Amino acid sequence: MQKITRLFDFAYYQLEQFNMEKSLISKVNGEWEATSSREYVDQANAVSRALLKLGVAVNDKIAVICMTNRTEWHIMDIGVLQLGAQNVPIYPTISEEDYAYILNHSEAKYCFISCAEVLEKVNTIKSQVPTLKDVFSFDKIDGCRHWSELLELGSDDSEQEAVEKRKEGVKPEDLATLIYTSGTTGRPKGVMLSHHNIVSNVLSSKEYVPFDTGSSALSFLPICHIFERMIMYIYQYCGISVYFAEGLDKISDNLKEVKPEVMTVVPRLLEKVYDKIVAKGSDLTGIKKMIFFWAVKVGLKYEPYGANGWWYEKKLAIARKLIFSKWREGLGGNLRTMVSGSAALQQRLSRVFGAAGIPVMEGYGLTETSPVISVNDERNRGWKIGSVGRVIRGVEVKIASDGEILCKGPNVMMGYYKDPEKTNEVIKDGYFHTGDIGEIDDDGFLRITDRKKEMFKTSGGKYVAPQLLENRFKQSRFIEQVMVIGEGEKMPAAFIQPNYDFLSEWAKRHQIDFADNTQLISNEKVLARYQEEVDKANEQFAKWEKVKQFRLTPDSWTVDGGHLTPTMKLKRKMVKEKYRALYNDIYGY
Repeated sequence: MQKITRLFDFAYYQLEQFNMEKSLISKVNGEWEATSSREYVDQANAVSRALLKLGVAVNDKIAVICMTNRTEWHIMDIGVLQLGAQNVPIYPTISEEDYAYILNHSEAKYCFISCAEVLEKVNTIKSQVPTLKDVFSFDKIDGCRHWSELLELGSDDSEQEAVEKRKEGVKPEDLATLIYTSGTTGRPKGVMLSHHNIVSNVLSSKEYVPFDTGSSALSFLPICHIFERMIMYIYQYCGISVYFAEGLDKISDNLKEVKPEVMTVVPRLLEKVYDKIVAKGSDLTGIKKMIFFWAVKVGLKYEPYGANGWWYEKKLAIARKLIFSKWREGLGGNLRTMVSGSAALQQRLSRVFGAAGIPVMEGYGLTETSPVISVNDERNRGWKIGSVGRVIRGVEVKIASDGEILCKGPNVMMGYYKDPEKTNEVIKDGYFHTGDIGEIDDDGFLRITDRKKEMFKTSGGKYVAPQLLENRFKQSRFIEQVMVIGEGEKMPAAFIQPNYDFLSEWAKRHQIDFADNTQLISNEKVLARYQEEVDKANEQFAKWEKVKQFRLTPDSWTVDGGHLTPTMKLKRKMVKEKYRALYNDIYGY
C-alpha cells in the first residue's frame, strides 16, 4: 500500500492491513448488521461507477444528510471522494431555510438522505435548488429513490477502470469536503478542507490516542461534524470495529450491547450521564447512600498519576471497588477511554470519570483546523486536568498579544467557500485566528480561557469571561443551561434554564404545588433556592464578575428551539432575543 495521502486511502489501507469481518456495524430491524472491509470497498466502488453513469464530474458537490450515523454514509463518502467530487455533509436538525441556503451555495447535484423526516424538509425546499438533480434515501421510503439503485447501477465492474483513472487524478491538496459551520451568528460558512488537511490531522492525532487494533468503538456524535468524522478515519486506520448508535435515546442500551473500549463524547453528554448517576445515588438510603456520596467526594478530588499521595490512592481503590465499578458496568464494562471535544469540559467531570477508571481525554480544535490542534494523552504524563492537552505534532500554536490562540499547520483549511473576504479575516500571515483566548503553561499544556467574541465589558470597563462563569454554574444539579449577559451594562446577570427533572423532584419533596414550569419557577422557595446556587457559584469570582441578578426560563433550551447550535453551543444572540423581556426586566428598560 502506498502512503495514505487521500481520505479514501484509509478504506483500502484497512482492507489490506486488517481485512476485517466487522468494519462498520449498524442496527437493521433490531439486529446488528456488519459490513466487512471487503464489502465496504466493493460497495464504495459500485457507488463510484453508478455516480459516473449519472454524470457526476470532478468537483461536483454531493450532499449527505443523516439523522443518525450509519454504514451507508461511509460507503457514500468513499464513493464520492475517489471520483474527485466532494462530500457535503449537512446537519439534519438545521432549518429548512438553511437547507436551501447550503444546497444552493454548494450547488449540490445530488442529495442522499437518511429517513422520511429529512426527506420532508428536503422536499419542502427542493424546488428552490435548481442544481439538484435527484434525491436518494438510505431508508426505504415511498416516492423516493432508494440508494440500493446505485449499487445495482454500478454492479458491472467492467467500468472500474474509469473509477481508477479518477482516483489517480485526485491529489492530496484537492478539496475533499465542504463543512458548513453551524455558526452562532449569521449564515453558515462553507469550510473548505482538502484531503491533506484531514489526512495530516488523522495521522498526527493517531499518535495521541490509545486505540488498539481489534477493539470496538461506539459512534454517535454527528458524522457531519469534522470531530467524529476525523475519528472515524482513525478507527479505520487502526482496525477498530465501529458500531453506530441508534440515537441519543438509545446510547445507554447500545453501550451495554456493544461493550466498546472507546467512544467520543461532548461535555453535554457527560453532564447528563453524571447527573443521572448522581440522581440514582440520591435514591439510595442509609449506608449505601453514604458510601455512594463518599466515593463521589473522593472522585471529585482526583488527580492523575497518583499526585494526591498514597492515602488518597487507598481511598480511591476502595471507591472504585464499591461504587465506580458499577459506573463502568453501566457504560458497558469495557470502556477504557473517552475523547471529548466541541466545548469546554468541566474539571469536575474530568476528575470524577478519571477516578472511575474511565478517563476523558479532552482535546481542542475547530472545523477550520480539521479539527485537532491539541489533545490530552494519558500515556507519558500527557494528561493535565483543566487543559486541552499539548499541541499535536506538525501543528504550530502561538498566543497573540491579546491572548488569542493562533494556529499554523497542514490542518488549517483552504478557506471559506466563495468567501475570500471572510477567509482573509481569519487567516493572516499563514496563521488561523481561532477566536479563542488561551495560554500555554510551563509544561506545554494549552488552556482555553474564553471565546474572544464572547468576552464583554461592563459599563464600568471591566472584562467578563462568560464561559468561565457558565461552567461553574452548570456544576449545580439545579441548572441545566445558563447564559451570562451584561455587555455594556452595569453588572453581569444570567438567564438560567433549570434542570426540570431534578427541580420537579425537589419541589415535590418540599411540598411545593405547581401546575406547570411557569408556576414552578415563580415560587418564592424555588427562587430562594436558586439564589443559594448563584451565591455559591459566585464565590470564586471577583466582585465585578459576580452574577448580580438572574431569571429562570420556563422552556428547555434546544437545537430545534433555536437556543443551541447542532453541536450544543449557545446561540447567544438568539437566546438574548428570545428572552428580551427578561433582559429588559433585569436592567430596567
